[in-house]
Amino acid sequence: MGKDYYNVLGISKGASDDEIKKAYRKQALRFHPDKNKSTGAEDKFKEIAEAYDVLGDSKKKDIYDRYGEEGLKGSADQGGGHSGPSYSYTFNVDPHAIFAEFFGGRGQFDHFFSQNGEDDININDPFGTLGMGGMSGMGGFHRSFKSHPGGFHGARAKKKDPPVVHELKVSLEEVFSGCTKKMRISRKRLSQDGSTMRNEDKILTVDIKRGWKEGTKITFPKEGDETPSNIPADVVFVVKDKPHAVFRREGSDIIYPTKISLREALCGCTINAPTLDGRTITLTSRDVVKPGTKKRISGEGLPLSKYPEKRGDMILDFSIKFPEKLGQSTRDALEKILPV
Repeated sequence: MGKDYYNVLGISKGASDDEIKKAYRKQALRFHPDKNKSTGAEDKFKEIAEAYDVLGDSKKKDIYDRYGEEGLKGSADQGGGHSGPSYSYTFNVDPHAIFAEFFGGRGQFDHFFSQNGEDDININDPFGTLGMGGMSGMGGFHRSFKSHPGGFHGARAKKKDPPVVHELKVSLEEVFSGCTKKMRISRKRLSQDGSTMRNEDKILTVDIKRGWKEGTKITFPKEGDETPSNIPADVVFVVKDKPHAVFRREGSDIIYPTKISLREALCGCTINAPTLDGRTITLTSRDVVKPGTKKRISGEGLPLSKYPEKRGDMILDFSIKFPEKLGQSTRDALEKILPV
């Protein structure tokens, strides 16, 4: 037969989300080990948490409603050789963490379990015995919380923090060949008790693909700080080009600033251009090179990010070094040689 999660929470099948939340609130407060010292309360508290973990999740609830606990945990056979869904659920969550998350943080509700030995809490309205003054330490919430869909839990729903963005600097050689980067981050994580936090370091591995462009984003979901009241932020790395000693980048093309003399610009020149993979390309020009001239060497740039087997171009960006001054004899010779 398997477990009857509806019976555990004291509700009937087909109960609404609001009824499931109210039932969990009632049963969790009744059997919480800090309040209930009877034998088996701890096990009952865990069973209640498991029931809420299933029925409070639409996907798990749907599978459970159709196939029962056996189908939920991947062992159902529906007869006629037809098995249940390919799903394998195991409850491995700290029930105290579920309790703390439900109530927005364990610390805010410690007074539920410190009533000076009194056992007169109305678990159908656990705030009823506190009065308005008793709510001052709970952010000013008032007893009209039941008007919120889902009760108090709905009013304390966790919000996801905005992404934490880091620059990831890479060299043109790393973009050319691809590489793996190990990035260490420091963050806060929630302990199993659901209320205290610890600091920890984590190594995130980023595989830089050949040809990735500057601005490419790599996202690690929910790797940011975790607190009782938030959903951890995504950690995002944004690719940033390191300045290069020789080249600059334009998309998948690389620009090679090429300085030549005035004589070379007028009479021809030979250029030895380095490449990102350590070769040298020799280019000879007999044409007049005007200021701002660019020459393109096909296929010697960076890999294309979508088609890394193809490459961009190397562009020689010519600049001409003019002499600081000319002697009179040189001027006279040039006036005779150069066209008007």
